[in-house]
Amino acid sequence: MNLMSESIASQAPDPAPTSEMTPPSTAATPAAPVAAPVAAPASAPASAPASAPRHALDTTKEAIIDMKGIVKRFNIGTPNELEVLHGIDLKVFAGDFLSVVGSSGSGKSTLMNIMGALDKATEGTYYLDGVNVEEASDDDLSVVRNRKIGFVFQNFNLIGRTSALKNVELPMMYAGMRANERHEKAMALLKLVEMDERLDHTPAELSGGQKQRVAIARAMANDPAIILADEPTGALDTHTGRLVMDIFHKLHREEGKTIILITHNPELAEETSRVVTMTDGILYEGSLL
Repeated sequence: MNLMSESIASQAPDPAPTSEMTPPSTAATPAAPVAAPVAAPASAPASAPASAPRHALDTTKEAIIDMKGIVKRFNIGTPNELEVLHGIDLKVFAGDFLSVVGSSGSGKSTLMNIMGALDKATEGTYYLDGVNVEEASDDDLSVVRNRKIGFVFQNFNLIGRTSALKNVELPMMYAGMRANERHEKAMALLKLVEMDERLDHTPAELSGGQKQRVAIARAMANDPAIILADEPTGALDTHTGRLVMDIFHKLHREEGKTIILITHNPELAEETSRVVTMTDGILYEGSLL
């Protein structure tokens, strides 16, 4: 494993199959599975909105994420073979603020692992910002993860005994950026998330919300095509989670970032400009929860 691979591995847990496949409790009849997006991103206010406005999407743009017929099976060829994703079609365009919402066991974490190039589909095609993920080598995928995706995890995945500044610099170091350039950019990113007064603090000296803000700054380090946030408020109290969501809204509104939020919380999902729902390994447009 090269250094770039080690960097990614240190931030991302290995994907694991989901054994529980209980659908979310709902009285609604599922709509047709999503084949293409039908809503566009919109600016979100800093305060907690009841729901984000949704408009017709300009599908003339090239999709950053283009998934067709994605199937994922585990334990293939054994009596315990399990199909978790059942033919997912999904397109995400530049500037989208998309929520993938679903209960535990719905398949959303498996989908996130494939989106983030942490795992490959059993069947189907996946293009990530023009890269054919299914045909890419492991080394190529390490580069894809480092350059095209900014990960934000529920448990932060910061490196202990390392300052906030050095944590943000790390992806840029693996990308080959010169020391003075990455230092300046890391300081600017920490200022963007209002952590410039804590840049010399280690994770042990930061609160949960401060750690997540550092993690968001790190996710922005290499100007990725997508920010992929997996339950980013799950380990935070309500007030701190609100502050973190406000930062995502700011990045979407002011920086034009494409953000994908993986969540079990339908209230958070409704803040984003587009929502899709995972139920029993099938993806539906809109919120069913």
